Amino acid sequence: MTGVVKGILIAVVVVVLVIAIGLGVGIYWIASRGPAFVEKSKQSVAEGERFGRETDNQGCVNETLARHKQNPDFSGALANQLFLTTCLQRSKATPGFCDLVPHRTEFIKSAEWQVEQCAKNDLHDSYCRQIFAQVEAFCDMRAAREEKDNQ
Repeated sequence: MTGVVKGILIAVVVVVLVIAIGLGVGIYWIASRGPAFVEKSKQSVAEGERFGRETDNQGCVNETLARHKQNPDFSGALANQLFLTTCLQRSKATPGFCDLVPHRTEFIKSAEWQVEQCAKNDLHDSYCRQIFAQVEAFCDMRAAREEKDNQ
């Protein structure tokens, strides 16, 4: 065997091992934490529905930001996304809420807006932008619904 063939075989074995380890860790995580994660997700959706019925769109964002400051890690970010998505769907409209929100398809403008909103709210973690990505998704869906209703 030539050195090139040996190198390729070693690289393939390493890649296969990394994938196998990743799968093993993923299966372990799902088996050990999956049920708790599902329960926390259901709880976040229920809280978002309840809170949304009592507030407007901006109130949902404000509450999500407060929750995020309390729990800015990965699991908190997922719970906050579920809360915000559900809350926004149930909440009353805030006049002008979507006026300055870029469309998700405006990639550069969208990224800049998300970073700006995080800085404005004194959040500098890696999960903050997901909050404002949900706001963009909500505003895009609202605009599509309004466009459909006007046809």
